[in-house]
This record gives sequence, C-alpha cells and structure tokens, in this order.
Amino acid sequence: MTMCRYLFIVVIVAALSVVSVQAQTPAAVEMITAEELKAKLAGNEPVMIIDVRSPQGYAASTTTIKGAIHFKGRKLKSRLKYAPLKDLPKDREIVTYCACPNDESSISAAQVLQASGFKRVRVLQGGWNGWLQAKGPVEPRVRT
Repeated sequence: MTMCRYLFIVVIVAALSVVSVQAQTPAAVEMITAEELKAKLAGNEPVMIIDVRSPQGYAASTTTIKGAIHFKGRKLKSRLKYAPLKDLPKDREIVTYCACPNDESSISAAQVLQASGFKRVRVLQGGWNGWLQAKGPVEPRVRT
C-alpha cells in the first residue's frame, strides 16, 4: 500500500469517527428563567409545561406549576403517541422542569422532544425549586 493511499484511509476513518460522535451527541437545549416563564403565563401565552419530576418527588408535592402536565421522564418518548402530545403542534412552545440539582431530567426530556420534531423546547432553569423561590404560580397537583 502506498503512503498516499494509507493517509487517505486514515483521513476517511477519522472523518467517520467524528460523524459518529456528532450523531451521538445530544442536542443542546435552551433555558428559560422563572421570571420569563412567569411573564408568559401572566400574558396568557400558549406554552405547554411538562413536569418530569420523579414519581416520588411528584407524589411528595401537593402542588405543580400552574397548567403543568406530569409525565415520567423515562416514559415521555412512548407518551408522544397519545394525547395531549400527539396533537400538539410542533412549533408550540414547551417548557420542561424537574427537581434535579442540575436540571438533568428536564434536559433529557427536552432532548426527547427535540428529537421528535418539536422546535421550541426550553428547560426551566433551576427547575421546581427555582420556580418556588421565584414565587411562580402553582396549583394543586392532580391526584392519581
């Protein structure tokens, strides 16, 4: 094998490795502050809020963000086939939140939604605790 051919093969393999790593890298998500979300709610802007707190965290709480719907984070992808997510326009603004220290569950949920074609997905910065600190509107959670 000539040196030129060998270098060509090495370059192709390296390029394919980069493409493979990029395909596995999760999409970046945008954040929204509690103050921004409060303003949207106060202005009656159409925004779907998805609570992905753990089942234990959700059950231990008596309230949720006003208008939020709770989904188990690990089941979100399968729930996309059913209402209300099935009929939700792909350009509807969606905000996810959790009670994780670094918003891990809400970031994962946002990435699932983005991968499913939703264009305007953001994560509530600081999640549930940030919302409570900002004195955002809450309502009694739905008992199941």
